[in-house]
Order: sequence, then structure tokens, then C-alpha cells
Amino acid sequence: MSVSTEINVEARAEIIPKTRTDPSLALTVITPPTGRAFVDVGELWRFRDLLYFLAWRDVKVRYKQTVLGVAWAVLQPALMMVVFTIFFSRLAGASSGDLPYSLFAYAGLLPWTFFSSAVAAAGNSVIGSERIITKVYFPRLSIPFAAVAASVIDFFVALGLLAVLMAWHGIAPGPYLWVAPIVFAVIVLAALGVGTMLSALNVSYRDFRYVIPFLLQIWMFATPTVYMQADGPARGGLLGAALAANPLTGLIGAFRASVLGGPIPWGSLVVASLCSVMLFVVGCLYFRRAEDRFADVI
Repeated sequence: MSVSTEINVEARAEIIPKTRTDPSLALTVITPPTGRAFVDVGELWRFRDLLYFLAWRDVKVRYKQTVLGVAWAVLQPALMMVVFTIFFSRLAGASSGDLPYSLFAYAGLLPWTFFSSAVAAAGNSVIGSERIITKVYFPRLSIPFAAVAASVIDFFVALGLLAVLMAWHGIAPGPYLWVAPIVFAVIVLAALGVGTMLSALNVSYRDFRYVIPFLLQIWMFATPTVYMQADGPARGGLLGAALAANPLTGLIGAFRASVLGGPIPWGSLVVASLCSVMLFVVGCLYFRRAEDRFADVI
């Protein structure tokens, strides 16, 4: 044992002077960061190729060995539209204004389906990437961000059916169609914030694996996706105020109105945008604070 210790000391004594005298030998020293932003944009940009491949991996895994493949991105909101059209429109008599109910429902379900799938995928993304997290360094925010990016692809695939339905019913896009990409960007921001926070919580508390689907189900019915806001439960009282504070209320309402030509709820849109930015900042801050423990806890 003493012989091997002497050999190691001598070997180290030979290596260190060479690294100091020979500039061709680079010595990398890893130290804890002195300051940390809630999102290191520069680091994410340097690892942009990794972000792309992680997102593409999620897309391929999601539709691997499926008969319909990416068509499920369209079928999911389309089948939900059919179900809600039968039960809400035909049986419950839900109002959709001057629009056909199927088109009204799909225009609300499309952004909601993106949001729910993005949050669910991002919330479980860190747990699903256990092997690479414990073996190599890379910006951990790439994992939930890539999960949300994969859901963005599904959204644009399903967006084609909305155009088909509008042409079928003879509905032309509204004059505020240019608002729709902005609203969608804010919805992406909200999904990033909620999904990133849930992914960090899921590492420390595995109960969130079961809480996320339940939370999204409640959130959906608290959002006017398949009913008009005036017809929903958010008409007054404490419960109404709580549901009105839901950022998806203003975002989905603005998305539907901008695409189908209704009046844009500018006040709700501004409040929802501010709430989405806050969710994004808080989610990323919590993730950055907890990511140092991921390799030990996961």
C-alpha cells in the first residue's frame, strides 16, 4: 500500500510542473458559480444542438411503434372536440356565440392540448433523463425545455385541422390574426414555467408524478376551453375571482378570438401575459436552485 502511495505522489508531482510550464497542456478547474441567472441564455445557446436532439428524441419516442404516428397529435384534440360537441352542445346546450360549436371547441382545445401535454412531458422529463444527468454535465434546463419544444411540433401539426374546419364552416380569419402567434408564445412561456417547476419538484417529491395529471384535469375545466367564459363557473364570488386569475383564461380566449375573428380581451390578455412571465421566472429560479441536488437525489 505504501509503495502505491509513493508512486501516485511521484506521478502527480511530475504532471503538475508540466501543466504549469507547457502551455499546450490545458488545465480545467471547475468551481461553483459566483452568480446565477434564472436562465443562462449563453449556455443554452452553446448547447443548442443538444436541445435540438433532445426535442427530436422526445418526438420519436412519443410515436415509436404507433400505427398512426404523428397523426395522434391531430386526433387527440379532434376526438375531444367530438366528445364535447356531443355532451356540451347537444345535451347540455352550451353556447358558442355565432360560431359552430365544433369549431369553437377545437379553437380552445388546440392551445389547451398543447399546454397540458407540454406541462406533463416537462414535469416528468428530468426523471426520465436520469442516466444522462448522472453521467455528464450539460445545462439541465435543456431537458424540460426540449420536452416543451416537442409539444410545439405537435401543436403545429394539429393546427392544420383548425384551418380545415374554418374552411369547412366558411369562417375567415379575423383582422387580429397577427395576435395569435404572440398569444401562443406567451402560452409556451407559461408551459415552460409550470413544467420546469414541476420537473424539479418531481425529483424531490415523486408524489408529483400522480399529482400532475390530476392537476391538469382540474385546470382544464377551470379554463373556458369548451364553454364561453360568461357561461362558466367564473361569474362571481371567491371561486369566480380565483378562476378569473387563471392565466389560461385570457390566453385561450385571446387565441380563439384572434383566429376566429372575435373581440380580443385585451385586459385579460395583458394580465395573463404578466402572470405567464411570473410563472416562467419563478419556475426557472426554483429549477436552478434545485438542480445541484439532482444527481444525488434522482
